[in-house]
Amino acid sequence: MSHGSIFSPLKKAFFTYFCPDNQLQKIRITFIEACQQQYTRAKNLVWKKCRTILPVPQWRGRLPKATDVKHPAEYFRGLLTSSCIENIVEQTNLYAIQCDPSKPLKVTVEEIEQFIGICFFMSIFGLPGCRMYWQSATRIDCVANTMALHRWESIKRNLHFSDNLKQAPIGEPAYDKLYKVRPLLTSLLEQFQAIPIDENLCVDEQIVPFKGKHPMKQYNPKKPKRWGYKVFVLADSSGMVYNFEVYTGCISPCNGQPDIGASGNIVLTLSSIIPDNISHKLYFDNWFSSVDLQMLLEKRKIHCIGTVRTNRLAGCCLPTDQDMKRKGRGAFEEKETIYNGVTLRAVKWHDNRAVTLLSTFASANPATTVMRWDKKKKTTVQVKCPSIVTKYNKSMGGVDLLDSLIALYRTKIRSKKWYHRVVFHMFDFAVVEAWLLYRRDSRDCGIPPKDVSSLAKFKAEVAGCLCMEKKTLKRRGRPSQHTEEEQPEKRPKTPVEPRPSTLVRIDQTGHWPVWVERKGRCKYPGCSGIVKVQCSKCVTYLCFSVERNCFLNFHKQ
Repeated sequence: MSHGSIFSPLKKAFFTYFCPDNQLQKIRITFIEACQQQYTRAKNLVWKKCRTILPVPQWRGRLPKATDVKHPAEYFRGLLTSSCIENIVEQTNLYAIQCDPSKPLKVTVEEIEQFIGICFFMSIFGLPGCRMYWQSATRIDCVANTMALHRWESIKRNLHFSDNLKQAPIGEPAYDKLYKVRPLLTSLLEQFQAIPIDENLCVDEQIVPFKGKHPMKQYNPKKPKRWGYKVFVLADSSGMVYNFEVYTGCISPCNGQPDIGASGNIVLTLSSIIPDNISHKLYFDNWFSSVDLQMLLEKRKIHCIGTVRTNRLAGCCLPTDQDMKRKGRGAFEEKETIYNGVTLRAVKWHDNRAVTLLSTFASANPATTVMRWDKKKKTTVQVKCPSIVTKYNKSMGGVDLLDSLIALYRTKIRSKKWYHRVVFHMFDFAVVEAWLLYRRDSRDCGIPPKDVSSLAKFKAEVAGCLCMEKKTLKRRGRPSQHTEEEQPEKRPKTPVEPRPSTLVRIDQTGHWPVWVERKGRCKYPGCSGIVKVQCSKCVTYLCFSVERNCFLNFHKQ
């Protein structure tokens, strides 16, 4: 409905009859201001053929170089901050009391960290049921020794992030569909937006897998996971995230920007954190792309490339798909227009099928060649490829790469609470982001790729520190004692116990020398003594005598 039809004569008479004069004047003033701010979309632009090459703007930003590589847990704690953990502790304890005042949960910061660490271990091992990690047949010690099953389930059942009693009722302007997880989303966003932004960025959507009943659940048949919550993400070509927005069913215009439709509004919202006048490059697909969006971004010197639907190119007459098919693979046509002082190039290229792209900084030339399989000739052939397509394919896949990294070790914990799926996804989100930061710093410091930890090893290091660093492991039952007098049978050599991470080794919490039956070689570097003393937390053989105190040296910085 247009603004002109809102204040029809009939409605003016209605307002005049039911509204006082001062209120009617306010309504009229608001309407006039709205008309002045109303944005007129592009219509009937003049397009012409062209073959010139557009100059590629030089990026004027720079990424700060890292001087050292931190421990994996430090990268993760830089994203999931201590204040966020403390809020989880407060709200979880509050919710437990609200449910049953006679049974307070009394969860601590250390237990919440252990809970998250256990979730990460579960995502790596991937057993089909949560209780299997504590069962004797499928027991995983790094999980079962950290926390009792009933305690872990109690924390999971009461896990909360906001006070339910303060939530606005449905229908009020302050109502938020994501109220239950809003503090977590806000905390992560603050840390993501503080990361230095790279040159080439992309906007795309991802699906958080979820098949339960909830009004925010979306269905997208073209995605690998068709059902779930939709998240719009701004990332670079390596998958590092700088901004995201969980879709709740409504996309409002960005503050200070005109309304150009839902798909364009979300790009303007996500790109609001990108600095102006530095010549960042932004890529998106045809659901987002439009002439109006690219013009508004170019005004901020954010240069764009996007596939585009032909019905969004006002007045542009490009060859039909049948015409392009008759010309053969590699055929393309380019047209140019100037809209509000911004030069736009539209290129239609035929590969297996026709695709149309729109850009404010790229053109078809200089074209390159790509190898394609020819079904008729049964061999690979060279196909001409426009420059705009090459640039788009090189930098557009960041969000898809992020999805694939999260899917490798996704936390799959079943729950009756809808928001748990969002919470566990955000925890995995933070781990992948921390790993990408770690890889960026490793590259800056010149560490060879073979020495850079994989995502699985990185996540295991984070989980181990969350479960053990500055924590005393509580083991149930009495220590076992050997009462048999006969000599035990000779057993095969057991595998070497993994050494604890550096942060766990030097945390000065819960490390006690204990005597064991079997002898073992001291694990302190440079020592080869055979001892019967182990660290109770590190489970590592160490000398502990008057002559040699490797136990003390091992736990120092």
